[in-house]
Amino acid sequence: MHMTVDQRSPRHSPQTCSVIAEHLSRIGDRWTLPVVVTLRDGPLRFNQLRRGVGGISQQMLTRTLRALERDGMVDRTVHPTVPPQVEYALTALGGSLGDQALQLGSWIVANLAEIERCRSAFDAEKA
Repeated sequence: MHMTVDQRSPRHSPQTCSVIAEHLSRIGDRWTLPVVVTLRDGPLRFNQLRRGVGGISQQMLTRTLRALERDGMVDRTVHPTVPPQVEYALTALGGSLGDQALQLGSWIVANLAEIERCRSAFDAEKA
């Protein structure tokens, strides 16, 4: 696809690229996007979220939620009950990440056959 000058993204300095890479690495880890996408339907308690994500350990879910809370993508609400109930919900920032993740996922699904075709051709050529 040919882009005009106006459509190109602005050049980023190496420092800016480094910051972007750091954040992409964080949100591209194994659990962040599954947690964010699971929370798109609304607030969940810890064990509900753990069941919804599937396969995540309690420790890893705790770490992921803390990182998302630190980044401003998840709100943690403690309800004054006995025992206390804790609920996790996406912030507007987290919701926008979820929207982008779903768009990227849709792109992958739409292009999966072509990607697989290219991989097979590449592998056959290199064999």
